[in-house]
Amino acid sequence: MAKTQSLRAEPVIQQILAGEYRDFGPTPALGFNGGTPGPLLKVRQGEELAVTFQNRSGADSSVHWHGIRIYNAMDGVPGLTQEPVADGEDFEYRFVAPDAGTFWYHSHSRSWEQVAKGLYGPLIVEEATPPDVDADIIVMIDDWRLGEDAAFIDDFGAMFQFAHGGRLGNYAKAMPSQSTVRQGDRVRLRLINTSNARIFPIDITGIDGKLVALDGMPLTQVEDFGKIMMAPAQRADIIADVVEDIQFSFQTREGDYGLGTILAEGMNPSKRSSAISPLPPSGIMPPSGEANRREVLRMQGGAMGGRHAGDDIWSFNGISDLQDEPWLKIDRGTSVLMTLVNDTSFPHGIHLHGQHFFEIEADGSVGPLRDTSLVDPGESRDIYCVFDNPGKWLLHCHMLGHAATGMRTWVEVI
Repeated sequence: MAKTQSLRAEPVIQQILAGEYRDFGPTPALGFNGGTPGPLLKVRQGEELAVTFQNRSGADSSVHWHGIRIYNAMDGVPGLTQEPVADGEDFEYRFVAPDAGTFWYHSHSRSWEQVAKGLYGPLIVEEATPPDVDADIIVMIDDWRLGEDAAFIDDFGAMFQFAHGGRLGNYAKAMPSQSTVRQGDRVRLRLINTSNARIFPIDITGIDGKLVALDGMPLTQVEDFGKIMMAPAQRADIIADVVEDIQFSFQTREGDYGLGTILAEGMNPSKRSSAISPLPPSGIMPPSGEANRREVLRMQGGAMGGRHAGDDIWSFNGISDLQDEPWLKIDRGTSVLMTLVNDTSFPHGIHLHGQHFFEIEADGSVGPLRDTSLVDPGESRDIYCVFDNPGKWLLHCHMLGHAATGMRTWVEVI
């Protein structure tokens, strides 16, 4: 049995903005174990993770283990898989991590506020034989909506944000788990977009390497990469050789916005010359033949989105928020080809709990295995999922304000 770790949600004082923001003071925030992001939780593939969640945040809360195909009762969704954990109470999460990869954990209670204030952290499931690298670096990327006093602008429930693109910060930063490397090092970069709503088109300079995984799931073949488009909650793993300082940035309407730098100091005397190989496969089989069912999930609502039959700002198929009955009730092992249709004026990152799915490319070929899919306004995307994990699973937009105002439903696998 795994040794139990403690994860304590509580108010913290965090120096979020530093460096070029030295005139800013610390920010009153929420965090785990005294800081935000929370501590790294690491477990080997196939082993058990045991965490006692101590809620001292001042409000109801819970923890969702994003991207992990776990036992349903451990998924951390109040109203669906558990009761909310009241302030001052504890809850034990215990599960086996079946897939190696880059994952994260975050609050799933008033998440549009609690995640924005800092209740999240990295969760890494190591391969039985990890790739040979000199450094394994987590890079969490976030944005914050802060006033001149460095405090959060307290408009978390603003209807304008909910009805548009969500809560977008006015400051953004990449937070690498280490600040220096050496030229010639081979590194694994684990990028995690923890923002409430911002889509980051990430540019990375100073490395020469390959994209090896998306949303924690290994690619069948390593790929060249340029700009990496990351919706909220999406992840990307890169294995690369360091050429110079590693710099992270993204383009805004005002120009290039620097997110942060990992300095290249010194030289690795034993630079690797071997090719970068794929990570061990996930074991999830790609589609073979026709799916057992075809379904359409239509995103509706929002500003400039027209009328829909739901009773909140957003809806799926004309229905807002969770209903007593699931949108889909399906037998375990059923394959579903789901068409995600975005009839709104804003992009949405659609996240399915407890399962992974293959994105299907426009030409019908099988794309990457993911748990969150970005669908642009006016576009649609097919995803293929074999629902092999029993339980009640949330399906929602990970622009967290959109989920809070109608864009969520659920699937029951029996």
